[in-house]
Amino acid sequence: MSVSNIPLIARAEEHGDRTAIIAPEGTFTYNQLLTDSNAVASCLLDGSDDLNEARVAFLTQPGYQYAAIQWGIWRAGGMAVPLATSHPRPELEYMLEDSGSTIVIADSTYEATLRPIAKDMGLRFLLTSELLEASPGSLPGFGPERRAMIIYTSGTTNKPKGVVSTHNTIEAQITSLVEAWGWSADDHILHVLPLHHIHGIVNVLGCSLWSGALCEMLTAFDAEKVWERIENSSMTLFMAVPTIYARLVTSWNAAAPDRQKALTAACAKLRLMVSGSAALPVQTLEEWQGISGHVLLERYGMTEIGMALSNPLNGVRKPGFVGTPLPLVEMRLVDEDKKPVEPGETGEIQIKGPCVFQEYWGKPEATASEFVDGWFRTGDVAIMEDGAYRILGRSSVDIIKTGGFKVSALEIEDVLREHPAISDCAVVGMEDLEWGERVCAALVLAKDGFLTLEELRDWSRERLAPYKMPSRMIPVNELPRNAMGKVVKPDLTKLFLETEKARV
Repeated sequence: MSVSNIPLIARAEEHGDRTAIIAPEGTFTYNQLLTDSNAVASCLLDGSDDLNEARVAFLTQPGYQYAAIQWGIWRAGGMAVPLATSHPRPELEYMLEDSGSTIVIADSTYEATLRPIAKDMGLRFLLTSELLEASPGSLPGFGPERRAMIIYTSGTTNKPKGVVSTHNTIEAQITSLVEAWGWSADDHILHVLPLHHIHGIVNVLGCSLWSGALCEMLTAFDAEKVWERIENSSMTLFMAVPTIYARLVTSWNAAAPDRQKALTAACAKLRLMVSGSAALPVQTLEEWQGISGHVLLERYGMTEIGMALSNPLNGVRKPGFVGTPLPLVEMRLVDEDKKPVEPGETGEIQIKGPCVFQEYWGKPEATASEFVDGWFRTGDVAIMEDGAYRILGRSSVDIIKTGGFKVSALEIEDVLREHPAISDCAVVGMEDLEWGERVCAALVLAKDGFLTLEELRDWSRERLAPYKMPSRMIPVNELPRNAMGKVVKPDLTKLFLETEKARV
């Protein structure tokens, strides 16, 4: 069987001398990516015929080398385990141990971090330069059902779990988005997202390389550099998380009027801008629309399922909504008794289809517990309204049960952000003997802003039902977030508990 049965590799063979990637290392064609990934694979094999799903962990700066290493692992028959540049040593050690990785790859930036870890754990360590200097050779053949990648979840509530995808899974996740968002070889996307996360790996890099498009990669997000590329490149697509759009808004607001006009005009040449990985505040959506003319396309997904819901490429995109199921995705909402709900009723999102992951690595019981009759239980709660879905939040942290009511933390957050003294906020439910849970708000105040709980509640009375109004608040300098911009709400819960103890 030919190695071309890896779907993404087979597609690349069709794109030939088209430019695939522009990165700090230079400009590279699809043929160069195929040649270099073959060299990587040959070095990894080291005389063996097939890695046979051996786990290979790697940590590189975002750029061309990342793609060459990832593809090389796949072409050698291994499972890629992308590590995060932001992870401290204990987390890196946990992922290497949990995945059972036998090979660790790093570029020179991370050699000092990973080489000692590999030595201590008895793992083979390789520099990216060694791999890319190797000679291409004969590669194994296998089918797309082979396991391809382990991506670790964010681990906001417990130890991260390794989400296993096959090459078939990756193909389904990519092709669903390519169809829904109209990807073509004429597209040019700027990549600014972390490459240990499905948003960066599949939505941006995977879809781009599948389509024969051009993926331009920045080493790290920089608002001014992004604006410069929007203004001076042939970009047609941009995908980011809400915090990035908020920073771009801040950067635009700080620019001179003539510069603002030029940047706004430059946005017109882009055909699509997407936001995801965290709830998009309505305020940010409206500010960005005013600046760019684009209504950000919100979508919904998670590591285990890829993307599942999306607002339309063409058509009305409603603030606060994430649209309808993508191609290849089956979806249902069920109540606490696991029975389907009617439109207008809240329920847990459950997903079925080829985009769904295969397993949590080494955790068969955890895998089994997340499926019911073949449906994956996302743990997210949504409601269908006017033909589209609106995410209410995680059943564990974003749905607050207070005084017999179910309250969406995300809904309250959107309202509180409208207050002129609040620049950002996050809402959590804290256990309470009388109410079950109390609505508690952590507030990032605007510069020179001041707000008491009484003032906040007075302001909220005209905007929120009494049971949705915060009964506790604390000011914070910033909200704790993970690499994709999601607020780590368990950390806020701990902060409220600590604050409460200090008051006693």
